[in-house]
Amino acid sequence: MKNVLSNRFSIAVFLGPALLLYTFILLIPIGWALGFTVFKGSPISGFEFVGLDNYTRIISDKAVWNAVRFGLKYAIVVTSGQIILGLILSIIYVFYLKNKSAWIRTLVFFPVVLPTVAVAQIFSKLFAIAPQYGLINSILAAVGLESLVQAWLGQGGSAFWVIAIMDIWRAMGFYAILLYAGVIDIPSDLIEAAKIDGASDSQIAQKVVVPLLKPVLIAAIIFSLNGTLKVFDTILALTNGGPGTATSPLTVYFYKVAFSFGQYGYGSTIAVLLTVISLVATLLVLGFSRLSDK
Repeated sequence: MKNVLSNRFSIAVFLGPALLLYTFILLIPIGWALGFTVFKGSPISGFEFVGLDNYTRIISDKAVWNAVRFGLKYAIVVTSGQIILGLILSIIYVFYLKNKSAWIRTLVFFPVVLPTVAVAQIFSKLFAIAPQYGLINSILAAVGLESLVQAWLGQGGSAFWVIAIMDIWRAMGFYAILLYAGVIDIPSDLIEAAKIDGASDSQIAQKVVVPLLKPVLIAAIIFSLNGTLKVFDTILALTNGGPGTATSPLTVYFYKVAFSFGQYGYGSTIAVLLTVISLVATLLVLGFSRLSDK
């Protein structure tokens, strides 16, 4: 094995195809997108060099910063929900359901593999108000809370929470499995020792499980945070960014600018801004995790 790893030709044979694939699928499109940021126009109308105009335009574009605010709020709420519920479920799997958790894990994970459009249709029917009440409005009307019946997806505030609930419900099974894999790797001796010392289940979870699960937890937070910052398909399928632009994150705004309005250069600049935000968010999470270790 050492002879193989020390041979440059062998390294090229093993890594070359993967590097070529990575270059053509990821690096070249990134470079291409960066190149577009200094131009305006589209393949149909043609491109014109504008230098840094697209970057200065972002500073004064209120729609961009509204999208940034929505995206950050959405990322914080949904990431918190996904990770907290995923952690609770993983602890339930290991310490309460134990060997009986396989079916429950499968059922909770099932929404992860459902098509996005199918999930969006389910939630649009649940919260519908016309042509007839959906399940939520029907329940409210049945228990005498007709004052709460509303067009949930027709208002920016309530539409935000419907989208957040949908994405938390859809993804919590994935994070439960991810954290479950970390929990079962915790040495049972430590947990037994804590029980002998008289620690309650909640104390064991807080003082033993969570600290030892921290590396997996940080990875899950970063994974969820980047996914929620770049959310696109669920919002497009459920609200299309509406009403108006109330539920439009940067991804939806970028899509409309580039492909609906034909402004490829400005759309690419918005995509670069999203990349920077995702990178900063990841670095902040890593930074806080290192500070807490000291």
